[in-house]
Amino acid sequence: MALTYKLILASGSPRRVDLLNQAGIEPARLMPMDIDETPKKSEHPRSLARRLSTEKAQAALSAVKGDAAWKGSYILAADTVVAVGRRILGKAEFADEASATLNLLSGRSHWVYTGICLVTPDRKFRQKIVETKVRFKRLSSLEIDTYLASGQWRGKAGAYGIQGLAGAFVQKLSGSYTNVVGLPLYETTLLLSGEGFDVYSRWPEG
Repeated sequence: MALTYKLILASGSPRRVDLLNQAGIEPARLMPMDIDETPKKSEHPRSLARRLSTEKAQAALSAVKGDAAWKGSYILAADTVVAVGRRILGKAEFADEASATLNLLSGRSHWVYTGICLVTPDRKFRQKIVETKVRFKRLSSLEIDTYLASGQWRGKAGAYGIQGLAGAFVQKLSGSYTNVVGLPLYETTLLLSGEGFDVYSRWPEG
């Protein structure tokens, strides 16, 4: 039987909220967790995504501990890491950093890893790592400069958002598209429903 506990999303990402809404899921609370996202020495991108999603979930759990209003809630956390090989590409803060990243991605494949961590009402931790391989076409200087001028690279892992203008750069994608946006919907809904969360209660009837 599906449970009716509330869902806390340990993120303030509009993209993740939109993706959950797309699947008919509306978080009852957004809790962006401010943690140190610096990779450890020689840490693999996949391991980083797993660790950060877990740390965000743990931080959110600590934040609501003792608050009766959120007792027994589900907590969902996620972290997305973009990498070329083992080289982790962070969120560029300046245009020159974004330019260097886009030139690196031009004409080659890279990997997008998202770690999902779900804390159940009985405080069990459930984790999943999803990876997608993305290949960019060879980008011209004009394409890079024009994309930089759009500002859509700001705050994005790998200095691009596939759901925006940069979608035109993608030559080939193997795996989950929503993973590249920021939250793999298939795996997330499977994880939630497997732990008793009623994923489908808000789906409209025709």
